[in-house]
Amino acid sequence: MSADMRSFFGRPIIIGGGVAGLMTALHLAPEPVLLLSRTLLGADASSTWAQGGLAAGLGDDDNPALHLADTLAAGDGLCDKDVASRILQAAPKAIAGLSRFGIPFDRTPQGSLCLGLEAAHSRRRIVHAQGDGTGREIMRALIAAVRSTPSIVVVEGVEARRLAVRQNAIRGVWASCSIGPVFFGSQRVVLATGGIGGLFFDTTNPSGSCGQGLALAARAGAFLADLEFIQFHPTALDGPERPMALVSEAVRGEGAALIDETGQAFLQGIPRAELAPRDVLARAVWNHLASGHRVFLDARQRPGREFARHFPTIASACRGAGIDPARDLIPIRPAQHYHMGGVDVDGAGRTSVKGLWACGEVASTGLHGANRLASNSLTEAVVCARWVAESVAGTPARRTRPAFAGEYPSPDPAPVRPFLSRALGIVRDGEALKAVARSLLPLAESEDAASDPAAVGLMIAIAALQRQESRGAHYREDFPHRAAIARRSEITLEAALAAARELGHSPTLEVVM
Repeated sequence: MSADMRSFFGRPIIIGGGVAGLMTALHLAPEPVLLLSRTLLGADASSTWAQGGLAAGLGDDDNPALHLADTLAAGDGLCDKDVASRILQAAPKAIAGLSRFGIPFDRTPQGSLCLGLEAAHSRRRIVHAQGDGTGREIMRALIAAVRSTPSIVVVEGVEARRLAVRQNAIRGVWASCSIGPVFFGSQRVVLATGGIGGLFFDTTNPSGSCGQGLALAARAGAFLADLEFIQFHPTALDGPERPMALVSEAVRGEGAALIDETGQAFLQGIPRAELAPRDVLARAVWNHLASGHRVFLDARQRPGREFARHFPTIASACRGAGIDPARDLIPIRPAQHYHMGGVDVDGAGRTSVKGLWACGEVASTGLHGANRLASNSLTEAVVCARWVAESVAGTPARRTRPAFAGEYPSPDPAPVRPFLSRALGIVRDGEALKAVARSLLPLAESEDAASDPAAVGLMIAIAALQRQESRGAHYREDFPHRAAIARRSEITLEAALAAARELGHSPTLEVVM
């Protein structure tokens, strides 16, 4: 280990370079911070790909209480109301604070923010930048701010592999880079690693988002919450490309309609139709596809010729597939999009392991409940990053001794994707969940590259098996009704492994490739 690396010991370590990680680092300034990124900043972050914007009660006809009501309704009884209220009350000020970084939010000719409408929102309250390029523009501005902040040291091309823990307290991070294994000593670590899309074939997330933050926390002994709740976006561009291009629901907010190959609408009887909550709409599209139909988004009339101006990123993806949205139907199908579950945290982002915080999609705050309300995720990351930074800054810094850096393989989700894609999709059943848990158990207990993704998949499968009801994004064919009492779930890796072992050695899941 070089002298330069030793000089970092004791600094807070932020793992992940998306909006949550960058904002946490910026809020910690001028305290020296070490930010670890597996790739160049922004190169493989879901934040960069975000087409939706930030939701907040900013309009003249809106307020945080109305925003809260929509959030609770979408969350299907599982949101933590107090947490959600606190986050959404802070949202307008947090979004206003982003303006100091030079983010070009879309504005009216009069200078006020343009507010868009998305599914399950009762008001126009979505703030965008460059149309559907919101994530890209926010990341561009935050990356520039981080690189110009002297107190933030960014180390790119470094992948965190394990957290060093002693007596349930963080002691540092074992990582890997081009020169081999390295150890960064710190008693303050923030996970900001994003989601789990790389565990599925059909996803709108970067393939590198394979739940590594969940694996780090789980192997450190942390509690995880609500892992069974995985959001599938109803309108991903249906084609051969993987990851799949997202067709933002803002397109439906501007009037685009869902039809099948016969030209008929098929959402009759679903309240709000195209603007129903994502879980409801994703199941409707999935069921229509399963019955032998194809599904298309018809944007030819609305937004019509204005499509490319409003949605340049989506228009570019469509052109790459030979589609002109102003003249052609857009083929769509659901795809994994967001994970409502994550590392269980309190209001300051603290986990059950002393010295470990989590922020962004990797965390489970209680805001999203069983089904995330559109565009609440970036808002959550921006708001909670400040609270996490304040908590980290208020925790005394202590230097730690160097430790041997063990070698752990880089996670490979490829062996796990068939199992999760088959059994943990939009529609689930108990027998398939039991079979996938049995199949993942030997992988999770191994020490090869599939071990961490398999451990994450196993915890999700056991959590889904234990929730014997249908609620929000978790739909069980064998338990199609919602339980009378809403309860959040909690699990550890040790408990998931024990539950999988108890399932015995009956047949595992047969995966058809």
